[in-house]
Amino acid sequence: MSFGQRTTNGSLFSIRCLFSRSNDLPNRDLTRKLARISLESEKVTIQKMEAKDLEEVLFIESSDSLTPWSRDMFVEEMRNPLGYCYVMRRKDESKHPVIGFMCFRNIGEESELLKISVHPAYRHLGLGKELMKFYIDFSRERGITTFYLEVHSSNQPAIHLYRLFSYQSSGMRKKFYQGKWDALLMTKKA
Repeated sequence: MSFGQRTTNGSLFSIRCLFSRSNDLPNRDLTRKLARISLESEKVTIQKMEAKDLEEVLFIESSDSLTPWSRDMFVEEMRNPLGYCYVMRRKDESKHPVIGFMCFRNIGEESELLKISVHPAYRHLGLGKELMKFYIDFSRERGITTFYLEVHSSNQPAIHLYRLFSYQSSGMRKKFYQGKWDALLMTKKA
């Protein structure tokens, strides 16, 4: 992987990442530019989600989802024997220690991506791609050959991300989100 390495037990994924300490800048483009210039040696890790992460996860979830999960839904998914929940965490003691997360289920040779999101202050820096790389590598190592997900049909940035990882449109669920918006079904064969 161009951005990092797995540890010997595969439980932790470290990447070098560029981002800004200032999350309160009014100009999003300036924030991204500063993010790419500053803190080139900053490290982030991808680790199993824990109860202590839920406040930050819930903030990220509420900023991104049409149908946000509750605390109980995340706790239930973390306890599910088929479920996997991970966070992308900054190693420093910053304002936002959790900057992304994902939840997915692996059953037999199939996997479904349930949730993936990056903190609003850290979007457009390639962190979503790193979460996707981790997810696909993690699942392939466990024998997964088919990947599924659903995405709001108008969420072009997410659809673009999934297509970068060879996901193809495989159907549509009409009025899936809150009985109003369609979900695009996408599939990837390994």
